[in-house]
Amino acid sequence: MSELRLRQLVFASYHREDIDRLQEVLDLGDPFVDPGVGAFGLVNGVFALGDQFLEVVVPAREDTAAGRFLDREPEAGGYMAIFQSPDIAAVRQRADAAGLRRVWNIDLPEIAASHLHPADIGGAIVSVDTPVPPESWLWGGMGWKQRAVPGGLAGATLRAKAPDQLGARWASILGTDIEPAAQGVRLPLAEGHIEILPGDRDRLSGFHLLVRDPETARARAARQGWDSRDGMTRILGVDVRLTAA
Repeated sequence: MSELRLRQLVFASYHREDIDRLQEVLDLGDPFVDPGVGAFGLVNGVFALGDQFLEVVVPAREDTAAGRFLDREPEAGGYMAIFQSPDIAAVRQRADAAGLRRVWNIDLPEIAASHLHPADIGGAIVSVDTPVPPESWLWGGMGWKQRAVPGGLAGATLRAKAPDQLGARWASILGTDIEPAAQGVRLPLAEGHIEILPGDRDRLSGFHLLVRDPETARARAARQGWDSRDGMTRILGVDVRLTAA
């Protein structure tokens, strides 16, 4: 069984009010606003779903990575996937050996993390983090357990021009397996999986969320103008599959 966990998924948006809209639609607790993301020119809100997290990042100045992403994806979308690995050193070694750029690194007593360049890993910014102790999560802010609501992250979907190639790259760097799937491939995680399906370009296209009341969430999303079809609810440019926690 894979020890790799999907710990946080990140939306990007032009609009700060989308942080409040996501909270209302999914019936989330209060967000943690991380002052540390100001170094990237962003403001954010981080919500705890069980011991996993959803984040919305919003550019607060010109010429940010998130802003450039939104310029390419004006409907907003899936910006980043953050994984928890038991061995950040091994992930860094594999990334370096493969020639992948690490665009941000941090080593703190509470957590070590590296961000991998989306043009190298493919599909999205990927962060690999090793928290100490494993059940902690610095990026959730102090008191995140008290703000958490029942739920979790059951996985995510990537679209790719060459699913086999993108899947093999992610698996080799993250240290998990690659398995055939009906339409593409998938990477098993400690909970759920990452599915990689054919698409016109490489992108993080879907989040699979466990929430308290999917039907109510879909109704609230509709009132926000976020439509549901084919079993998915379109939230901030991402196809979100909502399942009861």
